[in-house]
Amino acid sequence: MNLVLNLIWLLFGGLWLALGYVLAGIVCCVLVITIPFGIASFRIAGYALWPFGRVVVDDRPGGGFWSGLGNLIWFLVAGLWIAIGHVLTSIPMFVSIIGIPLGIANLRMIPVSLLPLGKRIVDSGQARSLPQYVPASRAGYR
Repeated sequence: MNLVLNLIWLLFGGLWLALGYVLAGIVCCVLVITIPFGIASFRIAGYALWPFGRVVVDDRPGGGFWSGLGNLIWFLVAGLWIAIGHVLTSIPMFVSIIGIPLGIANLRMIPVSLLPLGKRIVDSGQARSLPQYVPASRAGYR
């Protein structure tokens, strides 16, 4: 099922979304001081290209000062606008029955697009074995 959803996703927006993240990553890597943002943008581009069957987990729970500062800068400069873009592009996806999983996947990208540093994207099966992984269904009951 993940393969079918990923192929539909790729056709109806995933390719363009991933290309946008790749372009942002290239710009960030050209400006030397923003290379960590470029690497994070490339990581998100891979997730945006093929999101079903993968989840975002904390790379280092608690992060660190530099990761937190970088996430704050990213949030103010780009993250908020990217998140708004994800919300706006998910709305038309929810209109059709077949687009509902695509809209959900688009909304699932918001946390990593808001605060990308200190995050890792892994396969769903691999994530269950990580100690810091909390399934989305239990995330509010921690």
